[in-house]
Amino acid sequence: MQTQAAIKLRRSVRAFEPQAQISKEDIKTLIDSARLAPTARNIQPWEFIVITNKDMLETIGGIADNGRFIADASACIAVFCKDTKYYLEDGCAATENLLLAATDLGLDSCWVAGDKKPYCLRIKELLGVPDDFKLVSMVALGKSKSKEEAKPEKRPLREVIHWEKF
Repeated sequence: MQTQAAIKLRRSVRAFEPQAQISKEDIKTLIDSARLAPTARNIQPWEFIVITNKDMLETIGGIADNGRFIADASACIAVFCKDTKYYLEDGCAATENLLLAATDLGLDSCWVAGDKKPYCLRIKELLGVPDDFKLVSMVALGKSKSKEEAKPEKRPLREVIHWEKF
């Protein structure tokens, strides 16, 4: 798949097939794509925790108020970054790479907020993450229950592009 195709096909999926499996090779490809993201000063502050255990997915889904569907996902990748000046930008770039790579592999995904959510500390403790790291995102992964995901309306290019000045 070409990059533009992955960008245009990517959707946020919140209802997953319960029996779908994701291979370890695909998970490694996703993490490899995430770790190649741009990073300020090449600090690469990220660490990725892959969760496939059903009980743990259900626990996380029960904690993350906007990510209840994680409980039904085949996997979840938690993106943590060392608390550096640009941890949020770096972690978000890695998360977007991960989402696009998932689309490229034919997987469905959804970005679940981290950093500013009240459940961050509980997730961090649950996963045994050191104090000097911040939860940037959690990415639910699997196969969609629906054959056709709703395509959200996006603002047209002519409304968002500005040349030289706003």
